[in-house]
Amino acid sequence: MSASVERLRDARILVVNWRDVCHPLAGGAEQYMHEIGRRWVRAGAAVTWLAAAVPGRPTQERLDGMRVLRAGGPLSVYARTAVRLLQTRGHFDAVVDCQNGIPFYAPLFAGAEMPVVQVVHHVHQDQFATRFSAPMAAVGRLMEGPLACRVYADRPIAAVSPSTRSELRRRLGFTGPVYVVPNGTVLPARVDGRRTTAPTVVLVSRLVPHKRIDLLLGHLATIATRIPGLRVEVAGDGPDRSRLQGLAADLGLQSTVRFHGRVPDEVRDLLLEHAWLTVSTSAAEGWGCSVIEAAAWGVPCLALEAPGIRDSVLDQETGWLVEQPADLGSALVAAIGQLADSERARVMARACRDWAACFSWDRSADLLAGVVLQEMGRVAARRRSRELNRRSARSDMAVVARVRDVDADVVPTALRVTDEVVGDGDLTSVVLTGCDEFDAPAVLDRIGARVLSLRLVDRRQLLAGPTVSRPPLADATDVGTRGST
Repeated sequence: MSASVERLRDARILVVNWRDVCHPLAGGAEQYMHEIGRRWVRAGAAVTWLAAAVPGRPTQERLDGMRVLRAGGPLSVYARTAVRLLQTRGHFDAVVDCQNGIPFYAPLFAGAEMPVVQVVHHVHQDQFATRFSAPMAAVGRLMEGPLACRVYADRPIAAVSPSTRSELRRRLGFTGPVYVVPNGTVLPARVDGRRTTAPTVVLVSRLVPHKRIDLLLGHLATIATRIPGLRVEVAGDGPDRSRLQGLAADLGLQSTVRFHGRVPDEVRDLLLEHAWLTVSTSAAEGWGCSVIEAAAWGVPCLALEAPGIRDSVLDQETGWLVEQPADLGSALVAAIGQLADSERARVMARACRDWAACFSWDRSADLLAGVVLQEMGRVAARRRSRELNRRSARSDMAVVARVRDVDADVVPTALRVTDEVVGDGDLTSVVLTGCDEFDAPAVLDRIGARVLSLRLVDRRQLLAGPTVSRPPLADATDVGTRGST
């Protein structure tokens, strides 16, 4: 069965994003689109990327086959991009509009006949106040919420997690189709499990206020003596670095916490290879990129419960979720105590690696390609004054079916490009989007499938794919972070 990404061959795709991966402040959002875009290019698509200027980099260059055009600063990039969209109407087959708090409003400038897919990592309503004055923060909330809902209307959105989709619905009021297209990750070529003898916590993070690393430092000041030999290694840089270093010094943590700054990938990997645990104190994320990167090395995460993080950490399996910030210190002591047991550490490390292995950039590229193709088809059908049939794309429901006897020749015409089909020997797993368990049998009948099981998709399958199952976890002892469920 052909992948959706292969159907983008010869398509001309325009990506608009405030940064590209060469920007000094580039992060997970830029890596997400870069990894997907380079795979589209490899499949035969032409990808052009509009972004802000980068000091020391040319205004035009090729990155992994993508044509990158740079102009404008942190805010003027939006005006420069609007002008480009007006100038290039009709030059592209689709626009991927990457929203990072302030939207580009691509439908306004690219035109009603241009397929536009918005990519949203997380909702910024609470973060505007940490970056801007009160009046500007209010403008930011208006632009991200009511104005964006009006401009994008029924245009599809690719959200990186169920948490982001929920925030888009609940806080911003988007009513159009929202598809979950998770991040991928790159698995280490080898994992020797050579963690240090001393308990070591490794954080890989941008040092910005909403990551709330000061919360961790405050707890370390009170519990560090309860964990003999504790080391905390912080890899990453950002505007909050000097403040955090000063706070660590004021709290007497010089011998416990070390700030490495921005480090090469090899150094980051070496730190993670030796780590016992990683920690997330972020107020909100779209997805925990650093959590999954650590999990790929077999490193569990202790995290404050927050949107996005609750999706990337499997509580009691690949880490622990802490509901109250006040409980973080005691939870850290308990987690290190559990990981001191070599068997418990081995079981959790295996669960972490298995979970991280569910997320590949190839799958992410294929899922987002499906959303783009779906929108291209919808716009083309509207041009022909025909309505798309079958299921309502506005529904967030999805079902997963385990079937036999699929007619592969019928699949491309009977299913949506946003549906996911995964073969497993003589069985096939199918995720049907915008569908419930009552409508699904008729859809599956069209592909000649014999249904063995059918149920609503759970959060884990939505993120990791239809074939993932809940693995057993031996001795899943609670560290006292959450109430009983």
